Amino acid sequence: MAPLYRNPVLNADWSDSDVIRVGDDFYLTASSFTKVPGLPILHSRDLVNWTIIGHAVTRGHADVRPGCGVWAPSLRHHDGRFWIFYGDPDVGIFQVSAADPRGPWTEPHLVKPGLGLIDPCPLWDADGQAYLVHAWARSRAGVSNRLTLHRMAPDAREVLDEGALVVDADRLPGYRTLEGPKLYRHDGHYWIFAPAGGVATGWQSVFRSRSIFGPYEDRIVLEQGGTDVNGPHQGGWVDTPSGEHWFMHFQDRGPYGRVVHLQPMEWRDGWPVMGADGVPVPGGPVPVPGGEPAAPATSDDFAGPGLGLQWSWQADPDPAWWELRDGTLRLTCVPGPADLRERPAVLTQRLPGDPCTVTTRVVLKGAGRAGLAVVGHTSASVTVEPAPDGSAVVRAGSAEISVPEGTAVTLGARVGEGAVVTFLADTGDGPRPLGEPFHATQGRWVGAVLGLFAEGDGTGQAIFEGFTVDIARWTAPVDLDPLT
Repeated sequence: MAPLYRNPVLNADWSDSDVIRVGDDFYLTASSFTKVPGLPILHSRDLVNWTIIGHAVTRGHADVRPGCGVWAPSLRHHDGRFWIFYGDPDVGIFQVSAADPRGPWTEPHLVKPGLGLIDPCPLWDADGQAYLVHAWARSRAGVSNRLTLHRMAPDAREVLDEGALVVDADRLPGYRTLEGPKLYRHDGHYWIFAPAGGVATGWQSVFRSRSIFGPYEDRIVLEQGGTDVNGPHQGGWVDTPSGEHWFMHFQDRGPYGRVVHLQPMEWRDGWPVMGADGVPVPGGPVPVPGGEPAAPATSDDFAGPGLGLQWSWQADPDPAWWELRDGTLRLTCVPGPADLRERPAVLTQRLPGDPCTVTTRVVLKGAGRAGLAVVGHTSASVTVEPAPDGSAVVRAGSAEISVPEGTAVTLGARVGEGAVVTFLADTGDGPRPLGEPFHATQGRWVGAVLGLFAEGDGTGQAIFEGFTVDIARWTAPVDLDPLT
């Protein structure tokens, strides 16, 4: 019997993902907003088991700007290079490229400046012509629900015209928030795969035309139906070496972010059919048998030589913030906003979509405060900080434990169903809950994150000895009935 997979195949916030195949290898990228580094690059051999292999951008902003930065990207392979196009809604459309997806990547190049230009996707046609389609963000441009197509220079340095409106969804009954276009050519048609209807409640549409400039006819090809997969849309179409077709899309899960599902896809009467006749499936046979079990990294022993690829900062990092030494992560207790949501010097990673227990062991030396946090629209943390009497205090909310100064303390967080977080502390007699449970919340277009931080006047230091994420993964058999 062929091995089975269960959705979501990436059960964390890999938002707005796009996927391609090059030879026998699959590659995926996702929006990263203000995370630094950004544009993560993932690799798989079977579309189910994925690992992080790098990032395509290494700089962002000096301060935290929730909801800004790198919006939905498209990933392509052309002329021996990997290309990623993305929109920064406050600046314009950028591209980066690399001969090796692990890098190095070129510095971001501005292809088209302008406010509200988002979700770009290129197409290099068989005749050598190049094109670029994009959507619009009403918050910056004043318009949305439409797709614009440009002729583009084949070297992707610039667009060559003012653009043509190829899909005006205001003219389509029931459409709202049409965005995220992906441009393809197949079977004599130009295709635009584009989601609509909003992040949490939308659907996946496709548009086809014999001419790239239209007119386009549309069809909805994936929607929630009787399943519990809300808003299934926005992703990428990819084939396997054996010629099967698949579609990867996201589902918005609030504090867990936009998790990634894998749907079988077939061409029927000239149109793609996704999932089980247009509704999501809970799983099925792995697309390419023989792959090794893998998942994006979470735990980190801080053995170096660099931070694990799962980590990102909330803004451009200063080298003075951190150091890896002797199998530990040393965070300097640097000044900055007390509100962790506004603090650049928070080292974060995605909140797992499955229940999990997170632990780290920390020693605080000198003045400051350090700890483990969960950050979204709201934030909470368990910390270690000095006390006036020369001891130290482990604190979560209004609850606290006194320990001798310089004591190594294990801090933890147990994340249960519904993203309910219970902070833990172990001062030598085993872990125990500390403080009231906290409901994690999503941030601006992103899920909540786990974070490590140290704050103070710059004289103290927090020494973290490892970071462990124990995920309670679902192991029950896959039910192939999409309605259960």
